[in-house]
Amino acid sequence: MFVVVGVSGGIAAYKTVHLVRLLILAGHEVHVIPTQDSLRFVGTSTWESISRNAVTTSVHDDVARVRHVALGQAADLVIVAPATANTLARMAAGLADNLLGTTLLATAAPVVVAPAMHTEMWSHPATQQNMATLRGRGVHVVGPADGPLTGGDSGPGRMSEPEEIFEAALATVSGDADLAGLRVVVSTGGTREPIDPVRFLGNRSSGRQGVEVALAAARRGARVRLVAAHVGDGVLAEASRHPRVEVVRAGAAVELRDAVVDAAVDADVVVMVAAVADYRVLEASDEKLSKRGQEGLTLELVQNPDILAGLMQDRRPGQTIVGFAAETADTVDELVAKGRAKRRRKGVDLLAVNEVGWVKGFESADNALLILDDHDDVVAQAQGSKRDVADAVWDAVLAVRGPAQ
Repeated sequence: MFVVVGVSGGIAAYKTVHLVRLLILAGHEVHVIPTQDSLRFVGTSTWESISRNAVTTSVHDDVARVRHVALGQAADLVIVAPATANTLARMAAGLADNLLGTTLLATAAPVVVAPAMHTEMWSHPATQQNMATLRGRGVHVVGPADGPLTGGDSGPGRMSEPEEIFEAALATVSGDADLAGLRVVVSTGGTREPIDPVRFLGNRSSGRQGVEVALAAARRGARVRLVAAHVGDGVLAEASRHPRVEVVRAGAAVELRDAVVDAAVDADVVVMVAAVADYRVLEASDEKLSKRGQEGLTLELVQNPDILAGLMQDRRPGQTIVGFAAETADTVDELVAKGRAKRRRKGVDLLAVNEVGWVKGFESADNALLILDDHDDVVAQAQGSKRDVADAVWDAVLAVRGPAQ
């Protein structure tokens, strides 16, 4: 799981070092975002050595990677410990003039705060109103505890112990990392088969569904290699920034096959979402083909390799292989029949079948599919955004494989 730990400027920051260590020992990837003031208590070198990741406080570092939003987008969980009165107030107001602030605004992940301050500051109406605002937005609060404070004072306001924060934070995402430990390969996009240096045979696939399948796996804890044929940079942007997604580019069907076969060697799950051209030109011209008066043009086509069949033939023990089938059909029964025929030919563990047409499936924000198992039973149906459909695919995979070990 990808965990962001925000550290604000309080003496309790020393306890957060142990919290980060607990997260690391539990196998999570941790990125620490300290505020500038917090570095007076625990320095950058400590955070980098304990988290094994680079640390910065500025939105102006690593600009090319858009770090000020990338961490928030990638996070599965965000913990702010200690959360001082100042930081809580800034969170409630939505201020974002440092890296922690922008990360908090850019994330859709669960956010957990562990308040730490003197009793009078904790009980002040402004702080209590800020806490009510944050709770109303779904922020999870751990503590504060009642005990000794800085300067010899004692009372409510002491930051909870690292072990308590660790357990409470992980409880907020229980079940969300059900693919943790799995190595996944996803293909996406439409292949392009060259005719000459200018033209190609292709299809209307945008690659969005495959990208969402890859991102869903990464959000649920898997390590993903995304083999992308023709996919726009905008469609790939989020996947390219995700720390658990490696993007590999491929053009024609043969290139896609080679990349997928290479990636599948040690993969636990392979999901073939890519729209692979069935045919390619026997011999692509090295020069642009020109018009020849009123004459037509004849292209000799040959079949491309059946990537899915090849994966099934060479699959390693315990590997789950999922195919996608885009079909035109007049009725649901016809769609199911076409899906069953294809699943039998391919022999895959699961086949996701979606109806396509002039305004369905390709180049659309939404999708609808049904999933067949290796008995040709319809075991799941999904309709809605391509992100929702992607999660339904992984739910079906887990039903076949069982929980990740």
